[in-house]
Amino acid sequence: MTGSMKLAIAGIAGRMGKQLASAAIEAGHELTGASEAPGSPALGKSLDKLIPGAPSSMKPESDVAGAAKGADVWIDFTRPAATIDALKHLQKAGVKAVIIGTTGFDAAEEEAIGEAAGSLAIVKAGNYSLGVNLLCALTKRAAESLGDDWDIEVLETHHRRKVDAPSGTALMLGDAAASGRGSDLKTLRQPPYDGPGAERERGKIGFSVRRSGGVIGEHEVTFGSDREVITLAHSALDRSVFAHGALAAARWALRQPPGLYDMTDVLGL
Repeated sequence: MTGSMKLAIAGIAGRMGKQLASAAIEAGHELTGASEAPGSPALGKSLDKLIPGAPSSMKPESDVAGAAKGADVWIDFTRPAATIDALKHLQKAGVKAVIIGTTGFDAAEEEAIGEAAGSLAIVKAGNYSLGVNLLCALTKRAAESLGDDWDIEVLETHHRRKVDAPSGTALMLGDAAASGRGSDLKTLRQPPYDGPGAERERGKIGFSVRRSGGVIGEHEVTFGSDREVITLAHSALDRSVFAHGALAAARWALRQPPGLYDMTDVLGL
């Protein structure tokens, strides 16, 4: 599908919601609905007051079923509880595909997403930038090539308002490294370094987190031996990179049968 899509955007008054809406309008897609959390000051306001070029007749609403009605794709970069609740209403509203950029899900919420993928084409990713997904592929390749005497550390930096840690992208990178070593992150994740007895374990994957100012997103993976260090890194310079990636994922998802996908599927990596 290369033409216009009908999109509904969750949390449209937030930073990513506004970015997603602006990118969609710029690309010529049709905004058919928008949601906001109950109690949000954006509820009841004309959408063009929030996003230039948005339909003046449209207002964000707290009812997901109403916001999703008429949309082909639901794009959700909100909070775990809100995203899981939305999935309960989307198929009845006629939505065909869902793009999830929300991070911080627990095991039960991940299971709920998997169940919803039985009837919806869902793309779920911790990061929608091309560069980050290439970084994941390179991280996996490096981990495949280097033995467990090479220490793997993932460092991420985000703005002070981010609530989950490590970031979804950092966990994507950790998953890629663990996969490269023929295991899973749950097995190889190193506990936080804190206090006496916090020495590094051989073969484990460590994480460090920084929260500072308005940083959009910086991620770094290091592979260190006793003699040398290899560093792979990515910096996001503009939040629009995530929005454009999400729109590319939406176009791709509309051509797919129900199932749970990620950006490696979208990009053919």
